[in-house]
Amino acid sequence: MNSRSIFFPAIALIAVISNAAPAGAELLTLKALSTPIALSIAQTAYESCVHQGYNVSVSVVGLEGQPLVSLRGDGTSPHTIENSLRKAYTSRTFRIPSGEFAQRVKDNPTSGQVHLANIVAAQGALPIKTGDTVIGAVGVSGAPGGEKDEACAKAAIDKVADQLK
Repeated sequence: MNSRSIFFPAIALIAVISNAAPAGAELLTLKALSTPIALSIAQTAYESCVHQGYNVSVSVVGLEGQPLVSLRGDGTSPHTIENSLRKAYTSRTFRIPSGEFAQRVKDNPTSGQVHLANIVAAQGALPIKTGDTVIGAVGVSGAPGGEKDEACAKAAIDKVADQLK
């Protein structure tokens, strides 16, 4: 038997084995925000702030931080839509309220995370969860002080809480 008759079948066997899925491998089952829920969150956050007399912009991001809904409120400053999106993205990325991230940066100003694209160290966004899994975030910008932005975000998440189970 020559070396070629052993070599080629061995290569074929290696190729088949390397392409096989590991034992127990399966597709992931993920939950994601639907458009109607994202719209409800954005609208509720917006209305909550407007009823308090604040002109705000609101952004909702999905599972991978992608924008799902953005609302630029009447009378808002031009930066608020970008800021609401960056707050939401920050909250989704780190799976925590954006205000908690802002505190981390304040406590450790040399943290390189603040220099990542689309990250902002500002209060006003909350993660959207189903159970313990973060599936998105809502960010609000325009109310004085980030705690008022965050309160509007919380009102929105509370409104759809039953749908997030």
